[in-house]
Amino acid sequence: MHRYEYVRPADQAAAIAAAAQATTAQQGADVRFLAGGTTLIDLMKLNVETPTRVLDINPLPLDRIDVASGGGMRIGAMVRNSDLANDATVQKQYSVLSQAILQGASAQIRNMATVGGNLLQRTRCVYFRDTAMACNKREPGSGCPAITGHNRTLALLGVSEQCIATNPSDMCVALAALEATVHIQGTKGARDVAFGDFHLLPGNTPHRETVLEPGDLITHVTLPAPIAPSKQVYLKLRDRASYEFALASAAVVLTIENGSITYARIALGGVGTKPWRSAEAETALTGRPANDGTFRQAAEAALGAATPQSENEFKIELAKRCLTQALRMAMAR
Repeated sequence: MHRYEYVRPADQAAAIAAAAQATTAQQGADVRFLAGGTTLIDLMKLNVETPTRVLDINPLPLDRIDVASGGGMRIGAMVRNSDLANDATVQKQYSVLSQAILQGASAQIRNMATVGGNLLQRTRCVYFRDTAMACNKREPGSGCPAITGHNRTLALLGVSEQCIATNPSDMCVALAALEATVHIQGTKGARDVAFGDFHLLPGNTPHRETVLEPGDLITHVTLPAPIAPSKQVYLKLRDRASYEFALASAAVVLTIENGSITYARIALGGVGTKPWRSAEAETALTGRPANDGTFRQAAEAALGAATPQSENEFKIELAKRCLTQALRMAMAR
């Protein structure tokens, strides 16, 4: 790990001002915020992240879970994953979020990891994490060896000729289905970003992963008022039962009336370059009878634009079955 300056800003304004000194908006900028550190420290040890200044924001008062205006929920960026997953209101009204968090990482990591950090979690692509290899995400213009190399776990949706890296988050898949909003404070003031717009597709600039600019600090996330009564499920398929990233996952929020689906929000994990909200699946479900035929049609629609690589074509059918089963499980609730 290279040398860096460690600073604890006195307050939020000082943190933003210090972070704004970053020389570039790309990931791996000169200045990085330290929250739980469960991703950042790992990447610094690998020399993937090489900040010259690390700003410890743990003392900032961003760790509260409160009722938001309109009956929703306000979740501070420094709320620990375990606290959020075990919050009684989350478990009752936003259960898909609790389910997703509890299926991610390990208990020890969840005790440290934060909401804001999870939003910025970086890919597990082996080429990104190995500085001896080329990677457009790490070094723009160097190439993407994953496209012709080891890509079994990588993305099918939202890929480009520059990058096929998968977003690894479980929590973010649930937040996409819940239509969360990310609240950001920066040098130009505060702004709110719909969750679906927060993460960027790789396109020709895979090093830009989010809309954040130098100095931007995620302060909190809000959830809209809960849809009640709704059926919510997060299903994760992976190589082993715990402490493993998804090959495919599905977050489902449904309402049913008289046997028909009246409301559907669907997001997929493990298959997209960002947490993948599927408008195609939602359209295929809404107004249709809640049965296996409808569920399979929705799954087909969700993966209709999938672009497989040499080793991951199996994930197309796996993701379809994952979503179909998640919809069945939701109905059973």
